[in-house]
Amino acid sequence: MAATRDFTNKKQPELYSLEKHEVVLDTDDDFLYGERLAGDNIPETGEETIDSSIRTYRHPSEKSQPSVPISSVSRMPEVVDDYVRNFLHRMGMKKTLGCFQTEWYEFQSRGNIPKEELTSVPDAYHQNQLLHEQLQHISKELQRSQVTCSKAQEECVKLRKERDYSRMHHKRLEQNKERLVAEIQRLKKHCSTYEPSIQEMKKKYEAAMKEKTLTKLELEKTLSHITSLQNSMGIFDASNIEFDTKDESCIPHYLMPIGQTTRSQHVKRAQEKSPSKCEPNVVQFLKDVINPHQHRDIHPAPNLSTAEGFRPNKTIQAHKVAISGIALHPKEQVLATVSDDQSWMLWSLPDGQHIMTGEGHSDWISDVDFNPEGTMIATSSGDSTVKIWDISRQDYILQFTDHTQPVWSCEWHCGGDVLISCSMDNTAKIWDINNERCRSTLRGHADSVNGITFLPYSNIVCTCSADKTISLWDARTGICAQTFYGHFHSCNHVTFSLKGDTLASCDSYGVVKLWDVRTASAMATVDVGPHPANHVAFDPSGSVLAVASNDGTIKMYHIATGKVDTLHNHEDSVNSVLFDRLAGAYLVSASHDATIRIWS
Repeated sequence: MAATRDFTNKKQPELYSLEKHEVVLDTDDDFLYGERLAGDNIPETGEETIDSSIRTYRHPSEKSQPSVPISSVSRMPEVVDDYVRNFLHRMGMKKTLGCFQTEWYEFQSRGNIPKEELTSVPDAYHQNQLLHEQLQHISKELQRSQVTCSKAQEECVKLRKERDYSRMHHKRLEQNKERLVAEIQRLKKHCSTYEPSIQEMKKKYEAAMKEKTLTKLELEKTLSHITSLQNSMGIFDASNIEFDTKDESCIPHYLMPIGQTTRSQHVKRAQEKSPSKCEPNVVQFLKDVINPHQHRDIHPAPNLSTAEGFRPNKTIQAHKVAISGIALHPKEQVLATVSDDQSWMLWSLPDGQHIMTGEGHSDWISDVDFNPEGTMIATSSGDSTVKIWDISRQDYILQFTDHTQPVWSCEWHCGGDVLISCSMDNTAKIWDINNERCRSTLRGHADSVNGITFLPYSNIVCTCSADKTISLWDARTGICAQTFYGHFHSCNHVTFSLKGDTLASCDSYGVVKLWDVRTASAMATVDVGPHPANHVAFDPSGSVLAVASNDGTIKMYHIATGKVDTLHNHEDSVNSVLFDRLAGAYLVSASHDATIRIWS
């Protein structure tokens, strides 16, 4: 009988028994071998199976192919303890896994675990586990797909916007192209009309040159006749007549038109005018002149009562870039402009015809002013120089280089022998034109001096600075006589009324202040901001103040009523404004859009 073992807790004596079995060995002695026929299909390789034998018997003509056994891997089902171990290991519960193994081996060694409990885990749990793993994997793939989809959607929206922008830009370019083509065709037609006029002007020029030659010959005869008369009568001294050797026509200076004198003559006349003895550091050539407008009532122009009275009458495309300063001729209807393109130009008013262009500065030009006779102009520039230009020669005859930083503004004295300028180097300078040197430097501001002007027909100089103060100086001594406080931001410009009793200033936050010069106190404050106020100008009557604003408008401040009107037409910031000197009938403005506009 077979040996048995009892797994109960009660120990029993083990019993054994022996049985006898006989094993018969197969030999080849009794096997009968038969003869093999030629048509028999017997597999040559591999073991012969029952199926192959039956197939060979039924279909003797078919040759049986050797069958290759295919091995398959069968999955062994997990028992309960292995399933629990795998679960705890997969979840990272190492402490629980250790406790489980300890108790499991302890129970197994004691035999406390029944056999029916040591079964394999049902397939449903394995399927659930596999499905759970597949679900997690699919969830991760879904998240990655969602992220990729969102990125692709954003890229698609971006590409769609770029496509729409490209379409719009293309349409705009097509429109500009059509407009430019039409403009070119119009200009071609317009230029073709100039050919007859050019031929006519050439004929007139030739006739004028002939007439000029005849006039020159007649003038020489007249001059020789005048000289003979002077010598014969003994009234005029021959030394009083000077001839300019550089002039081909040899015309006496007293017969030459204004603006035809040379630099050497300016210097000679300056030496004749300059005093023989001067005290050190005191400017003796400045003389007080009575202001002819001080006790005269000037009535304002009728169109100054309302803003509707000023309308843009003429627009001049003066420069290619921003225009920084303008000035009116003291006697003629001529306007001077300076720009960031390093050039100055002269224009006739009100038709806006171009007269001439001057170049010589190496950086932007900030301001311009005519001398009292109208034969010269002064310009200040970002190249730290001040230049004096002879209009007839279209070239500068004098240059001052004492400033160390860009020069913001310049202005002539009413006598025509003195020029003042202010700079970013915190100083203002007084220039002696006759002696071609700096006579005095005004120091006292703590920041850039942005504006400078003369009190009309006097020796008082007013300066405004980025240190928020306004100062009055005696130009003869260079001493600061009065300082005005009241601005809270950098002062950009300052100007006097024609009578000289009111001072106006503006700052970088659009605050405009009026000051009483006699009492050195503020009269009024008006806020036209928040954009900076760049320039201020009184009309000849002193009743209206024009303010050039950085928002592209001109503010008209009526001093008596406090009303502020606005003029709109410029496309960029307005840098300078001026009233005409006679009656204030028209206003000239210069803008960053490179245009000059005349308001009337």
